[in-house]
Amino acid sequence: MTVDCLRCRECGREYPAEIRNTCEACFGPLEVVYDWDDVDVTREEIEDGPASIRRYVDLLPVENEDSFAQVDLGTGRNGLHRADNLADELGIDEVYILNDSVNPSFSFKDRVTAVAVARAIDFGVDAIGCASTGNLASSVAAHAAKADLPAYIFIPDTIEEGKITQTLAYEPEIVPVDGNYDDANRLATEVADDNGWGFVNINLRPYYTEGSCTMAYEAAEGLGWESPDHVVHPMAAGASLLSVKRGYENLERLGLIDDSDVRMSGAQPEGFPIARAVRDDAPVEPVDDYETLAHSLAIGNPADGFYAKDAINETGGYAADPDDDAIVEGIKLLASTEGLYTEPAGGTTIAGLKQLADEGHIGEDETVVVNITGNGLKAEETVSQYVDVPESISPSLTEFENRNKEDKKVTAQ
Repeated sequence: MTVDCLRCRECGREYPAEIRNTCEACFGPLEVVYDWDDVDVTREEIEDGPASIRRYVDLLPVENEDSFAQVDLGTGRNGLHRADNLADELGIDEVYILNDSVNPSFSFKDRVTAVAVARAIDFGVDAIGCASTGNLASSVAAHAAKADLPAYIFIPDTIEEGKITQTLAYEPEIVPVDGNYDDANRLATEVADDNGWGFVNINLRPYYTEGSCTMAYEAAEGLGWESPDHVVHPMAAGASLLSVKRGYENLERLGLIDDSDVRMSGAQPEGFPIARAVRDDAPVEPVDDYETLAHSLAIGNPADGFYAKDAINETGGYAADPDDDAIVEGIKLLASTEGLYTEPAGGTTIAGLKQLADEGHIGEDETVVVNITGNGLKAEETVSQYVDVPESISPSLTEFENRNKEDKKVTAQ
Protein backbone atom coordinates (compact mmCIF):
# COMPACT_ATOMS: atom_id res chain seq x y z
CA MET A 1 0.00 0.00 0.00
CA THR A 2 1.11 3.57 -0.59
CA VAL A 3 2.18 5.30 2.62
CA ASP A 4 1.31 8.97 2.41
CA CYS A 5 3.28 10.14 5.46
CA LEU A 6 3.86 9.67 9.19
CA ARG A 7 1.65 11.79 11.44
CA CYS A 8 1.99 12.65 15.12
CA ARG A 9 -0.84 11.18 17.14
CA GLU A 10 -0.71 14.17 19.51
CA CYS A 11 -0.18 17.37 17.51
CA GLY A 12 -0.86 16.19 13.96
CA ARG A 13 2.49 17.26 12.52
CA GLU A 14 3.40 15.26 9.43
CA TYR A 15 6.75 13.79 8.37
CA PRO A 16 7.99 11.89 5.32
CA ALA A 17 7.58 8.11 5.45
CA GLU A 18 11.12 7.39 6.65
CA ILE A 19 12.88 5.79 9.63
CA ARG A 20 11.42 7.84 12.46
CA ASN A 21 9.08 7.21 15.37
CA THR A 22 8.82 10.39 17.45
CA CYS A 23 7.54 13.89 16.71
CA GLU A 24 10.22 16.56 16.95
CA ALA A 25 7.69 19.16 18.06
CA CYS A 26 5.91 17.41 20.94
CA PHE A 27 7.65 14.00 21.23
CA GLY A 28 4.36 12.25 20.49
CA PRO A 29 4.27 8.87 18.70
CA LEU A 30 4.08 8.79 14.91
CA GLU A 31 1.55 6.72 12.98
CA VAL A 32 1.39 5.60 9.38
CA VAL A 33 -1.04 7.52 7.16
CA TYR A 34 -2.14 5.66 4.04
CA ASP A 35 -3.35 6.91 0.70
CA TRP A 36 -6.62 5.02 0.92
CA ASP A 37 -7.69 6.20 -2.54
CA ASP A 38 -4.84 4.05 -3.86
CA VAL A 39 -6.29 0.86 -2.32
CA ASP A 40 -8.53 -1.32 -4.45
CA VAL A 41 -8.73 -4.87 -3.12
CA THR A 42 -11.54 -7.39 -2.85
CA ARG A 43 -12.22 -10.25 -0.48
CA GLU A 44 -11.63 -12.71 -3.32
CA GLU A 45 -8.22 -11.22 -4.16
CA ILE A 46 -7.16 -11.54 -0.53
CA GLU A 47 -8.42 -15.13 -0.29
CA ASP A 48 -6.47 -16.03 -3.44
CA GLY A 49 -3.26 -14.52 -2.02
CA PRO A 50 -0.28 -16.23 -0.34
CA ALA A 51 -0.92 -18.49 2.66
CA SER A 52 0.60 -15.94 5.05
CA ILE A 53 0.01 -12.37 6.18
CA ARG A 54 1.48 -11.34 2.82
CA ARG A 55 -2.04 -11.87 1.46
CA TYR A 56 -2.85 -8.55 3.21
CA VAL A 57 0.03 -6.64 1.56
CA ASP A 58 -2.42 -4.12 0.06
CA LEU A 59 -3.42 -3.14 3.60
CA LEU A 60 0.11 -2.84 5.01
CA PRO A 61 2.89 -0.20 4.85
CA VAL A 62 5.15 -2.14 2.50
CA GLU A 63 5.99 -0.36 -0.76
CA ASN A 64 7.74 -3.27 -2.46
CA GLU A 65 6.09 -6.69 -2.30
CA ASP A 66 9.42 -8.28 -3.24
CA SER A 67 10.81 -7.00 0.08
CA PHE A 68 7.92 -8.71 1.86
CA ALA A 69 8.47 -11.93 -0.07
CA GLN A 70 12.14 -11.85 0.92
CA VAL A 71 11.26 -12.19 4.63
CA ASP A 72 8.04 -14.21 4.37
CA LEU A 73 8.40 -17.19 6.70
CA GLY A 74 4.73 -18.16 6.42
CA THR A 75 3.40 -16.14 9.35
CA GLY A 76 -0.34 -16.16 9.95
CA ARG A 77 -3.14 -18.05 8.28
CA ASN A 78 -3.30 -20.17 11.44
CA GLY A 79 -7.06 -20.45 11.33
CA LEU A 80 -9.59 -19.58 13.99
CA HIS A 81 -9.91 -22.35 16.57
CA ARG A 82 -13.53 -22.63 17.69
CA ALA A 83 -13.19 -23.20 21.44
CA ASP A 84 -16.52 -24.79 22.35
CA ASN A 85 -15.20 -26.61 25.43
CA LEU A 86 -13.70 -23.40 26.81
CA ALA A 87 -16.86 -21.47 25.99
CA ASP A 88 -19.00 -24.03 27.85
CA GLU A 89 -16.66 -23.87 30.84
CA LEU A 90 -16.99 -20.08 31.03
CA GLY A 91 -20.65 -19.77 30.07
CA ILE A 92 -20.05 -17.83 26.84
CA ASP A 93 -21.93 -18.47 23.60
CA GLU A 94 -19.02 -18.50 21.12
CA VAL A 95 -15.28 -18.29 21.71
CA TYR A 96 -12.63 -18.43 18.99
CA ILE A 97 -8.88 -18.62 19.56
CA LEU A 98 -6.55 -16.85 17.14
CA ASN A 99 -3.60 -19.10 17.87
CA ASP A 100 -0.32 -17.35 17.06
CA SER A 101 1.65 -19.89 19.10
CA VAL A 102 2.17 -21.80 15.84
CA ASN A 103 3.81 -18.99 13.88
CA PRO A 104 7.36 -19.64 12.56
CA SER A 105 9.10 -18.38 15.72
CA PHE A 106 6.07 -19.41 17.82
CA SER A 107 4.59 -15.99 18.68
CA PHE A 108 2.52 -13.18 17.20
CA LYS A 109 5.68 -11.07 16.98
CA ASP A 110 6.29 -12.64 13.58
CA ARG A 111 3.44 -10.48 12.26
CA VAL A 112 4.94 -7.17 13.32
CA THR A 113 8.52 -8.18 12.60
CA ALA A 114 7.79 -9.32 9.05
CA VAL A 115 6.25 -5.95 8.22
CA ALA A 116 9.00 -3.91 9.92
CA VAL A 117 11.86 -5.87 8.36
CA ALA A 118 10.27 -5.70 4.90
CA ARG A 119 10.08 -1.95 5.34
CA ALA A 120 13.69 -1.86 6.59
CA ILE A 121 14.76 -3.62 3.39
CA ASP A 122 12.92 -0.92 1.43
CA PHE A 123 14.99 1.66 3.33
CA GLY A 124 18.26 -0.20 2.66
CA VAL A 125 19.43 -0.47 6.28
CA ASP A 126 22.68 -2.24 7.12
CA ALA A 127 21.39 -3.99 10.26
CA ILE A 128 18.21 -4.51 12.23
CA GLY A 129 17.50 -5.08 15.90
CA CYS A 130 15.16 -4.64 18.82
CA ALA A 131 14.73 -4.47 22.55
CA SER A 132 12.78 -7.48 23.76
CA THR A 133 11.51 -9.52 26.68
CA GLY A 134 11.86 -12.69 24.64
CA ASN A 135 9.36 -13.33 21.84
CA LEU A 136 10.42 -10.37 19.72
CA ALA A 137 14.06 -11.35 20.14
CA SER A 138 13.59 -14.71 18.45
CA SER A 139 11.30 -13.24 15.80
CA VAL A 140 13.73 -10.49 14.80
CA ALA A 141 16.64 -12.94 14.79
CA ALA A 142 14.68 -15.35 12.55
CA HIS A 143 13.66 -12.67 10.06
CA ALA A 144 17.17 -11.20 10.03
CA ALA A 145 18.52 -14.62 9.12
CA LYS A 146 15.99 -14.93 6.29
CA ALA A 147 16.83 -11.40 5.06
CA ASP A 148 20.58 -12.03 5.41
CA LEU A 149 21.00 -9.00 7.68
CA PRO A 150 22.94 -8.72 10.95
CA ALA A 151 20.72 -8.40 14.03
CA TYR A 152 21.36 -6.83 17.43
CA ILE A 153 19.05 -8.02 20.19
CA PHE A 154 18.91 -6.21 23.56
CA ILE A 155 17.24 -8.19 26.34
CA PRO A 156 16.86 -7.91 30.11
CA ASP A 157 18.91 -10.65 31.74
CA THR A 158 15.85 -12.15 33.48
CA ILE A 159 13.95 -13.62 30.54
CA GLU A 160 13.25 -17.35 30.19
CA GLU A 161 16.20 -19.52 29.20
CA GLY A 162 14.10 -21.21 26.53
CA LYS A 163 13.56 -17.94 24.73
CA ILE A 164 17.25 -17.09 24.82
CA THR A 165 18.16 -20.56 23.51
CA GLN A 166 15.83 -20.23 20.55
CA THR A 167 17.12 -16.76 19.73
CA LEU A 168 20.75 -17.86 19.91
CA ALA A 169 20.09 -20.58 17.33
CA TYR A 170 19.60 -17.88 14.69
CA GLU A 171 23.06 -16.47 15.58
CA PRO A 172 22.28 -12.76 16.10
CA GLU A 173 24.27 -10.48 18.38
CA ILE A 174 22.62 -10.90 21.79
CA VAL A 175 23.19 -8.10 24.30
CA PRO A 176 21.87 -9.01 27.80
CA VAL A 177 21.33 -5.90 29.92
CA ASP A 178 21.56 -5.88 33.69
CA GLY A 179 18.10 -4.44 34.34
CA ASN A 180 14.48 -4.66 33.18
CA TYR A 181 12.95 -4.15 29.75
CA ASP A 182 12.88 -0.39 30.08
CA ASP A 183 16.65 -0.36 30.69
CA ALA A 184 17.28 -2.56 27.65
CA ASN A 185 15.00 -0.39 25.52
CA ARG A 186 16.83 2.83 26.47
CA LEU A 187 20.20 1.37 25.50
CA ALA A 188 18.85 -0.09 22.25
CA THR A 189 17.43 3.32 21.31
CA GLU A 190 20.84 4.95 21.77
CA VAL A 191 22.56 2.24 19.71
CA ALA A 192 20.02 2.48 16.87
CA ASP A 193 20.31 6.27 16.71
CA ASP A 194 24.10 6.22 16.89
CA ASN A 195 24.51 3.68 14.06
CA GLY A 196 21.56 4.45 11.83
CA TRP A 197 20.24 0.90 12.13
CA GLY A 198 16.59 -0.11 11.89
CA PHE A 199 15.28 -1.36 15.22
CA VAL A 200 11.82 -2.76 14.65
CA ASN A 201 10.10 -1.65 17.86
CA ILE A 202 12.02 1.62 18.14
CA ASN A 203 12.73 3.76 15.07
CA LEU A 204 10.69 1.46 12.77
CA ARG A 205 7.82 1.34 15.26
CA PRO A 206 5.17 3.11 13.10
CA TYR A 207 5.48 0.35 10.49
CA TYR A 208 6.01 -2.42 13.03
CA THR A 209 2.74 -1.76 14.87
CA GLU A 210 0.78 -2.08 11.63
CA GLY A 211 1.62 -5.78 11.55
CA SER A 212 -0.79 -6.39 14.43
CA CYS A 213 -3.65 -5.21 12.21
CA THR A 214 -3.37 -8.57 10.47
CA MET A 215 -4.84 -10.23 13.56
CA ALA A 216 -8.06 -8.36 12.83
CA TYR A 217 -7.81 -9.12 9.11
CA GLU A 218 -7.32 -12.82 9.76
CA ALA A 219 -10.09 -13.05 12.37
CA ALA A 220 -12.60 -11.24 10.16
CA GLU A 221 -11.73 -13.41 7.18
CA GLY A 222 -12.06 -16.51 9.36
CA LEU A 223 -15.52 -15.41 10.50
CA GLY A 224 -16.69 -15.07 6.89
CA TRP A 225 -15.79 -11.38 6.64
CA GLU A 226 -17.65 -10.40 9.78
CA SER A 227 -16.33 -8.77 12.93
CA PRO A 228 -16.66 -10.44 16.34
CA ASP A 229 -18.59 -8.77 19.13
CA HIS A 230 -15.66 -8.77 21.52
CA VAL A 231 -11.86 -9.21 21.37
CA VAL A 232 -9.71 -10.07 24.38
CA HIS A 233 -6.06 -9.19 23.85
CA PRO A 234 -2.92 -9.24 26.03
CA MET A 235 -1.30 -5.91 26.87
CA ALA A 236 2.34 -4.96 27.37
CA ALA A 237 3.00 -1.50 25.88
CA GLY A 238 -0.59 -1.37 24.58
CA ALA A 239 0.31 -0.83 20.91
CA SER A 240 -0.95 -4.14 19.55
CA LEU A 241 -4.42 -3.70 21.07
CA LEU A 242 -4.67 -0.35 19.29
CA SER A 243 -3.56 -1.93 16.02
CA VAL A 244 -6.11 -4.72 16.24
CA LYS A 245 -8.85 -2.12 16.77
CA ARG A 246 -7.52 -0.12 13.82
CA GLY A 247 -7.47 -3.27 11.70
CA TYR A 248 -11.22 -3.73 12.02
CA GLU A 249 -11.73 -0.04 11.20
CA ASN A 250 -9.56 -0.40 8.07
CA LEU A 251 -11.65 -3.33 6.89
CA GLU A 252 -14.87 -1.34 7.30
CA ARG A 253 -13.33 1.67 5.51
CA LEU A 254 -12.61 -0.54 2.50
CA GLY A 255 -16.01 -2.23 2.57
CA LEU A 256 -14.52 -5.63 3.38
CA ILE A 257 -16.70 -5.91 6.50
CA ASP A 258 -19.96 -4.11 7.29
CA ASP A 259 -19.25 -3.12 10.88
CA SER A 260 -16.11 -2.49 12.96
CA ASP A 261 -18.00 -1.95 16.22
CA VAL A 262 -15.89 -4.40 18.23
CA ARG A 263 -15.50 -4.23 22.01
CA MET A 264 -11.80 -4.31 22.89
CA SER A 265 -10.77 -5.71 26.28
CA GLY A 266 -7.23 -6.10 27.52
CA ALA A 267 -5.51 -8.52 29.88
CA GLN A 268 -2.39 -7.58 31.83
CA PRO A 269 -0.74 -9.07 34.92
CA GLU A 270 -1.84 -7.72 38.27
CA GLY A 271 -0.33 -4.38 39.23
CA PHE A 272 0.66 -3.25 35.73
CA PRO A 273 -0.30 0.21 34.52
CA ILE A 274 -2.92 -0.16 31.78
CA ALA A 275 -5.23 -2.70 33.40
CA ARG A 276 -4.94 -0.96 36.75
CA ALA A 277 -5.84 2.38 35.18
CA VAL A 278 -8.92 0.94 33.46
CA ARG A 279 -10.16 -0.88 36.55
CA ASP A 280 -9.52 2.06 38.87
CA ASP A 281 -10.72 4.66 36.33
CA ALA A 282 -7.45 6.46 36.94
CA PRO A 283 -4.53 7.80 34.86
CA VAL A 284 -1.98 5.36 33.44
CA GLU A 285 1.01 5.73 35.75
CA PRO A 286 4.34 3.89 35.32
CA VAL A 287 5.51 1.35 37.89
CA ASP A 288 9.21 0.89 38.61
CA ASP A 289 9.21 -2.16 40.86
CA TYR A 290 7.37 -5.14 39.42
CA GLU A 291 7.50 -8.91 39.17
CA THR A 292 5.41 -11.37 37.19
CA LEU A 293 5.94 -14.72 35.51
CA ALA A 294 4.40 -13.21 32.35
CA HIS A 295 7.74 -11.66 31.37
CA SER A 296 6.68 -10.79 27.83
CA LEU A 297 4.01 -8.45 29.24
CA ALA A 298 6.29 -6.93 31.88
CA ILE A 299 6.56 -3.31 30.74
CA GLY A 300 6.33 -0.88 33.62
CA ASN A 301 6.17 2.25 31.46
CA PRO A 302 3.91 1.35 28.50
CA ALA A 303 4.46 3.74 25.59
CA ASP A 304 0.89 3.42 24.36
CA GLY A 305 -0.77 2.90 27.72
CA PHE A 306 -2.89 6.06 27.65
CA TYR A 307 -4.13 5.31 24.14
CA ALA A 308 -4.87 1.66 24.94
CA LYS A 309 -6.92 2.67 27.96
CA ASP A 310 -8.81 5.18 25.83
CA ALA A 311 -9.51 2.55 23.15
CA ILE A 312 -10.84 0.11 25.74
CA ASN A 313 -13.16 2.72 27.23
CA GLU A 314 -14.23 4.05 23.83
CA THR A 315 -15.32 0.60 22.61
CA GLY A 316 -17.08 -0.40 25.82
CA GLY A 317 -14.50 -3.01 26.76
CA TYR A 318 -12.77 -3.55 30.07
CA ALA A 319 -9.48 -4.84 31.49
CA ALA A 320 -8.53 -7.91 33.49
CA ASP A 321 -5.58 -8.14 35.89
CA PRO A 322 -4.98 -11.79 36.89
CA ASP A 323 -2.24 -12.62 39.38
CA ASP A 324 0.45 -15.25 38.74
CA ASP A 325 -1.59 -18.13 40.19
CA ALA A 326 -4.53 -17.24 37.93
CA ILE A 327 -2.18 -16.96 34.94
CA VAL A 328 -0.95 -20.53 35.50
CA GLU A 329 -4.54 -21.70 35.86
CA GLY A 330 -5.26 -19.93 32.56
CA ILE A 331 -2.52 -21.93 30.85
CA LYS A 332 -3.96 -25.15 32.27
CA LEU A 333 -7.54 -24.16 31.40
CA LEU A 334 -6.75 -23.63 27.72
CA ALA A 335 -4.70 -26.82 27.57
CA SER A 336 -7.25 -29.00 29.36
CA THR A 337 -10.29 -27.71 27.43
CA GLU A 338 -8.89 -27.08 23.94
CA GLY A 339 -5.57 -28.92 23.72
CA LEU A 340 -3.64 -25.68 23.13
CA TYR A 341 -0.52 -24.96 25.15
CA THR A 342 0.36 -21.32 25.60
CA GLU A 343 3.00 -19.32 27.47
CA PRO A 344 2.26 -17.00 30.44
CA ALA A 345 1.16 -14.15 28.16
CA GLY A 346 -1.49 -16.47 26.74
CA GLY A 347 -2.30 -17.67 30.24
CA THR A 348 -2.83 -14.03 31.17
CA THR A 349 -5.27 -13.63 28.29
CA ILE A 350 -7.24 -16.79 29.12
CA ALA A 351 -7.27 -15.90 32.83
CA GLY A 352 -8.37 -12.43 31.75
CA LEU A 353 -11.18 -13.92 29.64
CA LYS A 354 -12.36 -15.90 32.67
CA GLN A 355 -12.14 -12.87 34.96
CA LEU A 356 -14.07 -10.71 32.50
CA ALA A 357 -16.75 -13.40 32.11
CA ASP A 358 -17.03 -13.94 35.88
CA GLU A 359 -17.36 -10.20 36.45
CA GLY A 360 -20.08 -9.84 33.80
CA HIS A 361 -18.05 -7.82 31.30
CA ILE A 362 -18.61 -10.38 28.54
CA GLY A 363 -22.16 -11.13 27.49
CA GLU A 364 -23.29 -14.74 27.30
CA ASP A 365 -24.49 -14.23 23.71
CA GLU A 366 -21.32 -12.55 22.42
CA THR A 367 -18.96 -13.92 19.80
CA VAL A 368 -15.51 -13.50 21.36
CA VAL A 369 -12.11 -13.74 19.67
CA VAL A 370 -9.21 -14.35 22.06
CA ASN A 371 -5.73 -13.60 20.77
CA ILE A 372 -3.18 -16.13 22.02
CA THR A 373 0.24 -14.73 21.27
CA GLY A 374 2.91 -17.27 22.24
CA ASN A 375 3.79 -20.95 22.63
CA GLY A 376 4.01 -22.66 26.01
CA LEU A 377 7.25 -24.42 25.12
CA LYS A 378 8.98 -21.04 25.34
CA ALA A 379 8.39 -20.80 29.08
CA GLU A 380 8.82 -24.35 30.33
CA GLU A 381 11.32 -23.25 32.98
CA THR A 382 8.84 -20.77 34.44
CA VAL A 383 5.70 -22.90 34.29
CA SER A 384 7.40 -26.06 35.61
CA GLN A 385 7.54 -24.44 39.05
CA TYR A 386 3.73 -24.56 39.20
CA VAL A 387 3.04 -28.16 38.17
CA ASP A 388 3.65 -31.43 39.98
CA VAL A 389 5.11 -34.46 38.22
CA PRO A 390 3.54 -37.68 39.61
CA GLU A 391 5.72 -40.28 41.27
CA SER A 392 6.60 -43.30 39.14
CA ILE A 393 5.26 -46.80 39.72
CA SER A 394 6.73 -50.19 38.86
CA PRO A 395 5.48 -51.82 35.63
CA SER A 396 2.79 -53.75 37.52
CA LEU A 397 -0.97 -53.88 36.81
CA THR A 398 -1.62 -54.19 40.55
CA GLU A 399 0.33 -51.03 41.28
CA PHE A 400 -1.55 -49.18 38.55
CA GLU A 401 -4.91 -50.30 39.95
CA ASN A 402 -3.89 -49.30 43.46
CA ARG A 403 -2.73 -45.92 42.20
CA ASN A 404 -5.96 -45.47 40.26
CA LYS A 405 -8.02 -46.24 43.37
CA GLU A 406 -6.06 -43.65 45.35
CA ASP A 407 -6.61 -41.06 42.61
CA LYS A 408 -10.34 -41.69 42.60
CA LYS A 409 -10.44 -41.48 46.41
CA VAL A 410 -8.68 -38.11 46.35
CA THR A 411 -11.02 -36.85 43.61
CA ALA A 412 -14.08 -37.96 45.57
CA GLN A 413 -12.89 -36.07 48.64
